Amino acid sequence: MIEKTNLDKSTAWPLVEARKILREKKTSIEKKGKIILQTGYGPSGLPHIGTFAEVARTSMVVNALNHLTDLPKEIITFSDDMDGLRKIPDNIPNQDLLKQHLHKPLTSIPDPFNKYKSYGEHNNEMLKSFLNNFKFKYNFKSSTHLYKSGFFNVTLQSILENYQGIMDIVIPTLGKERQKTYSPFLPINPETGEVLEIPILEIIKEKSKIIFDNNGKKLETSILDGNCKLQWKVDWAMRWYALDVDFEMYGKDLIESAILSTKIIKLMGKTNPSGFAYELFLDEKGEKISKSKGNGITIDQWLEYASPESLSLFMYQNPKRAKKLYKEIVPKAVDEYLDFIEKGKPQNELQLLMNPVWHVHNGKMPKEEIIMSFSMLLNLVETSNANTKELLWKFVKKYKKNLLEKSYPIFDNLVGYAIKYFNDVIKKQKKYKKPNAEEKIALEALVKTLGKCNDDMSPEDIQTLIYTAGKENGYKDNLRNWFKLIYEVVFGDENGPRMGFFISFFGVNETKQLIRDKIK
Repeated sequence: MIEKTNLDKSTAWPLVEARKILREKKTSIEKKGKIILQTGYGPSGLPHIGTFAEVARTSMVVNALNHLTDLPKEIITFSDDMDGLRKIPDNIPNQDLLKQHLHKPLTSIPDPFNKYKSYGEHNNEMLKSFLNNFKFKYNFKSSTHLYKSGFFNVTLQSILENYQGIMDIVIPTLGKERQKTYSPFLPINPETGEVLEIPILEIIKEKSKIIFDNNGKKLETSILDGNCKLQWKVDWAMRWYALDVDFEMYGKDLIESAILSTKIIKLMGKTNPSGFAYELFLDEKGEKISKSKGNGITIDQWLEYASPESLSLFMYQNPKRAKKLYKEIVPKAVDEYLDFIEKGKPQNELQLLMNPVWHVHNGKMPKEEIIMSFSMLLNLVETSNANTKELLWKFVKKYKKNLLEKSYPIFDNLVGYAIKYFNDVIKKQKKYKKPNAEEKIALEALVKTLGKCNDDMSPEDIQTLIYTAGKENGYKDNLRNWFKLIYEVVFGDENGPRMGFFISFFGVNETKQLIRDKIK
């Protein structure tokens, strides 16, 4: 059991949010005897890493709540699969098939992958499969099912009763042209099955019906049982109301929507959930990651190159700061994960509550000794030419005696990830420098200096000798350029491992031969 005083003192954001939920939603929580948290998914495109981030971060809040209260918690993962398909994502096959079904609900469109009954169902299953791989605990809800089953009927009737009040909230936020056509209700065209964005001519509250103009034809339809869906901001308020949501996080691009939805739910007689607005992910060009563009790194790609835990750590850190998310950031994320494991070993309880890995592992900090950084391991893949886990392990054991793979599960996984990442990403980017005559003399002097070393010397002593070689061969005033030269020639990059540690691990004679091979 963690001391309550430490839980109260911690400024780790999941604990801050958990305490806020218990404070702001006290009455609602006590009334139903549980805490309900919601995450949203728009299945117009394949699930991407931003979708995962929302569930992962919400799960971290649940983990924090578990230490603060024994009340049951439920994460609802809500899929807006009754939304009309407005545009076709670039990364989807059978584009022509989808073009025939534009503006129809996602669950009424054939699956372009030919695996499920509909496009919406395919993307829902993709999401669930991935979340299950991470062992997230969630309750999946389909918009289509809840509309058509009548679950939303009572709330839909309440929205109809408050029709004018809702219009008064929304209309002032729209442009003049949009004001002319706006309606909170989007009827499903009985002839084409399309979701219609058209003005409502008349509402009949007592019959739960609306009358609308469909290309000159006056039509009447029920708002219940899936005959209509709601416009986004009203729909969001309805979910909060009907599902009795206590907490939801959302991207900063939805802050204005959240403000409007809050006004709507208050008009209907309930309070809005406690909220948390996070920053968005950017690709390597600084552009917003988008389901339709398929830019940035995918969930599957990250998991080819690094552990789920390293991905969770990336999601944990600085959620209110925009972060670039692409393949090249993976090694840094992995090394930060390993560093936090090491930092956690001597930490007290309060310090551990501030350690991101504590939240990633829900308080169960890994005890494994960290053999080396992921960056170092990537360098080892290159210098050893190892192309299998077995071969790379043999190389590691050559310099680190008596290691058993089963005793180092984190590192064992890293070995496999490193080979894959080096071959897929790093190898293509390598630009080895051909040293000029002067630089070649300096590197030959380094080889000679390393002759004074042996494999029993400490990394610090080896590093000192490398400094000396640089100072004596033209780099006295700029040792930064000395190491840059070594890295560019030996590793094909401007940056590299701390050379003293690398040499002590890789071997003195092996390093001397490596440099000789590169300066031939």
